[in-house]
Amino acid sequence: MMKTVLGLFFTLLWSSAAIATKFGLNSTTPLVLATTRFLIAGVLLFLYVYLFHKKYPWPKTQEWRPLIILGLLNTTIYLGATFWALKYVSAGLFNLFVTTNPFVVAILSNIWLKRKVSLKEWIGMIVGGMGLVIATCPSFTSNEVKLFGLVILGIGMVSMAIGSVYFNKVNLNLPSIVINTWQVSIGGVVLIPITYILEKDHYFLILDFNLFVSLIWLVFIISIGSMLLWFYLLKQDTVRANNWLFMTPIFGYVLAVILLNESITMFNITATVFVVAGLLISGNIAIRPKR
Repeated sequence: MMKTVLGLFFTLLWSSAAIATKFGLNSTTPLVLATTRFLIAGVLLFLYVYLFHKKYPWPKTQEWRPLIILGLLNTTIYLGATFWALKYVSAGLFNLFVTTNPFVVAILSNIWLKRKVSLKEWIGMIVGGMGLVIATCPSFTSNEVKLFGLVILGIGMVSMAIGSVYFNKVNLNLPSIVINTWQVSIGGVVLIPITYILEKDHYFLILDFNLFVSLIWLVFIISIGSMLLWFYLLKQDTVRANNWLFMTPIFGYVLAVILLNESITMFNITATVFVVAGLLISGNIAIRPKR
């Protein structure tokens, strides 16, 4: 029961990231917003871990390589790409695309971790994937979505899936908060030159309410809070943790309607039904407590 509650809570927080990013994009360019978020979060985490709580260990020599790889996969590529993609796609569709992650994770876990994916998990993910197709079709026919945005979004999702499996494979003997501190800091620093190259010609920055609220939410709730919860879920089971991402469209659409005035269609509702059905089939939500 507790795992179900934590999974739902993580999904709610994770789906809110796209909403907060949309607010921030009114005040600056995507990669500037992303880089600022990561650098602020990295500095705050570093101060907390190594100045206020000196009990946390520094990474050993052999642990730097995995931390750098995680920083590139989970921060620079995944989050950098998703911030960029949100300039071209809606928050609702963005959260729906997060559901593609378990497909890649299941395949990579089978190859790298020798984890056998059960038949009910495959069926559940296929049903959830059908929901993705149902919700996406109207967007293509009405030309609401730019192909470039979907490609960038796809690259980000694949990077997150690889990062999830890699994290489980290397099994770093470090506290989650230490891992998160370094992956956010490393990923943010690497993103600085990338941001300059890609956005130097159309950069803008407006110091207003939208920007500050966006950064506060993205830094404290998403980069720090939800990432710590994400690492906990990953340590329990990589595939099951990623399957919780199937719930992001449900919370994402509701938040997008309330905060961004995005519309919900019958396609969205039908897709949500498929996603919930996929979760039930795969075993992520238990109707009866297991003995």
